[in-house]
This record gives sequence, C-alpha cells and structure tokens, in this order.
Amino acid sequence: MIDDILQFNSRFVDGKGYEPYVTDKYPAKKLAVLTCMDTRLTELLPKALGLRNGDAKIIKNAGGLILSETDSAIRSLLVAIYELGVCEVMVVHHSTCGACHMSYSEFKPHMLERGISPETLSDWEEKGIAGWLEGFHDTEASVRKTVAAIRNHPLVPADVVVRGFIIDSVTGELTECK
Repeated sequence: MIDDILQFNSRFVDGKGYEPYVTDKYPAKKLAVLTCMDTRLTELLPKALGLRNGDAKIIKNAGGLILSETDSAIRSLLVAIYELGVCEVMVVHHSTCGACHMSYSEFKPHMLERGISPETLSDWEEKGIAGWLEGFHDTEASVRKTVAAIRNHPLVPADVVVRGFIIDSVTGELTECK
C-alpha cells in the first residue's frame, strides 16, 4: 500500500496537484479543533464545519481526548495558541465512536496474540496501561470532561474560547454539549 501511495504522490507533485492547497502555517480562522482520528471524519468533519485548507489546526487522536496535563493534544493546543494565534478551540467527539467502549481488557488478548510478552504487559500494567487505554462510556460526559481539561489547564489563557460538540458520523450534524 505504501508503495502505491508513493507512486500517487509522485504524480500528484509532478502534476502540481498541491497548488489549490498552498497556504501558510497560521490558521486563518484562529481556530483549533480537537477530534477523533476516526476515518469517517477525514473529509466529513471539515466539510460539515465549513473549513478549508488553512482555516484551522485539526488535532486528532483516539477519541479526541485529553488524558493528562502533559499529553500530546494539550501540547499541540498550546503551540496553536501561543505560536499560531489560535483564539478558539472546538472539541468535537462523534456518534458511534470506537473509543466509547475501548478498554485494556479487550486489547490485552490481541497484544498477546501479536507477540507482546506477558512480562512486557506486566511492566506496562504497573505503569497504568489500563487507564491509558481506557475509553469512555458516555460521549457527552467525555466532551464536557475534555472541554473542562482544556479550560482549566494552568497554561491555557482564560480568554481562549473552548466549546464542545458531538458530530453525527453520518450526517455531519453538530450538537453542542453544555
């Protein structure tokens, strides 16, 4: 698959397919969106939000979550705020998210089947892998928790607007979580 992608990329560059997407690194709408990595959102999310290339910083991870004060999503948001001029943050979870029922107890047998040793898993269990790989069970509550984690982060300025939403994975309809 990767070789096919590399061949496509060569044709894309040779044909100057990139020209409609040329922009700079600063988000034109001063917006960051924290969302899930779900493939259904790849094109649906920006189109449903009316975003074009260069309008916003879109930060994706499994579930669109903030797991700690120092995780990569917070790091990306801080860079977006302080280096790239972001003034507003949208947290956008989605319907039928796989992270909604994700758990280490479901991952563990698959990890063992794929050759991860019980000793390695034991070491990771001591490091808190169960909490790290835990998803959520209530999407609205997860949105509110993520919004609160951003709003209450000691390094996020109080003037940054942070709001949370759930997007329908099929229609793109947004519902605000208050």
